[in-house]
Amino acid sequence: MKKIALVTDSTADLTPELIEKHDIKVIPLNVIFGEESLKDNQITPAEFYARLEREEQLPRTSQPSPEEFINLYQELLKDYQEIISIHISSALSGTVNSARLAREKLEGSIHIVDTRNISLGAAFMVLEAAEYIQENLKTTEILQHLQKTRQKIETVFTLNTMEYLYKGGRIGKVSSLLGAALNIKPVIRVNEEGIYVPYGKTRNQKKALEKIAFFFQEKAGNQPIKRLAVAQGQAQEAGDFLARTLSESLKKPVDILTSVGPIIGVHTGPGTVGAAIQL
Repeated sequence: MKKIALVTDSTADLTPELIEKHDIKVIPLNVIFGEESLKDNQITPAEFYARLEREEQLPRTSQPSPEEFINLYQELLKDYQEIISIHISSALSGTVNSARLAREKLEGSIHIVDTRNISLGAAFMVLEAAEYIQENLKTTEILQHLQKTRQKIETVFTLNTMEYLYKGGRIGKVSSLLGAALNIKPVIRVNEEGIYVPYGKTRNQKKALEKIAFFFQEKAGNQPIKRLAVAQGQAQEAGDFLARTLSESLKKPVDILTSVGPIIGVHTGPGTVGAAIQL
């Protein structure tokens, strides 16, 4: 039998190349347009954002059911001795809870990790675990390393509008930015508890992207940067600008430049641009 299976969910926004390279099992969340429920992997980001603009009613999202986790874990335990399952912040989704409920129903060594992060920040923890698995570390060592890794990751993003966070019920501590003028572009950080908090606000998107770069410059200081990534939701030009700005200011090439998937996109909307750094 193989030793450790690595599982995550589709909100990590990992590229197909990384998923294949590291043999990562990805369980999809659901995006729901009216009465139609689609798995995250049944609709591309481009198709999702095009449909989001057409729909009169904001779509909803839902986590995988415990039964879906049970089915996945049972299949994996036929071939693997253990499972490490790494997921989106429990403060923003019930995915971790579904995974834990599934674990209670099964016999086998299943370890659930709450990243307390989203998108690329969560992806970094998955990639870190993949490296440790390839190095043949023991599961206890991997889990200890991941606890430390969590503290070395920062995820920051800017929105074109607060409308989607508000309507999607994910506004949290950034509600203080709601009263700002309509042309204000908020900059939002995922904090240590895995929730959204305000980092600042600017008059336009370019200033917001520069503010993200400044935040990472301050955070990194003279420390070496292990990973750097950028994601955008229907904002390719802005995503490219942020990638260039970060590469120049941090003197580090961007490792991942990708799209924000449908699940995160429901709550952030088109025009979202964000980045994550791992020190």
